[in-house]
Amino acid sequence: MMLSTRGRYAVMAMVDLASCASGKPVSLAEISERQEIPLAYLEQIFAKLRKSGLVKSVRGPGGGYQLLRPAAETWVSDIIMAAEEPIKMTRCDSGPSGCMKPKTRCLTHDLWEGLGNQIYNYLRSVSLEDICDKRLRQKFTASGPSIVLAEMSETLL
Repeated sequence: MMLSTRGRYAVMAMVDLASCASGKPVSLAEISERQEIPLAYLEQIFAKLRKSGLVKSVRGPGGGYQLLRPAAETWVSDIIMAAEEPIKMTRCDSGPSGCMKPKTRCLTHDLWEGLGNQIYNYLRSVSLEDICDKRLRQKFTASGPSIVLAEMSETLL
């Protein structure tokens, strides 16, 4: 899975919004300038984020966008899904039809599906607050992916 520009920009913009908001609406023009994301692209992304209930828009002078949930309760996975980015590693459909002829799943389907699930679980465990407070290193060094990788390498040896 390679996360597209839309997914990365959505996360970057939401982290910017969470870190710069201080209770006031933040304009997309400000986010665009700080994050070097084209304004027209941000408008498309925020329309999806608003539709998904992650942000609200405030009209008028001093208007902009605000988070609808606290940063501690806004998960990176929700942002990526709202931006319509599938967290999927397989080329198979999720149904029984599969990706191969005659309607079977490829030999590596379970491998890629498991990896997609791990990526989703990781993104589901990271909040905007974690990113803003720079807690990712502490949060995942002690009990996260490094331990999983160490266990996997021991199994392979």
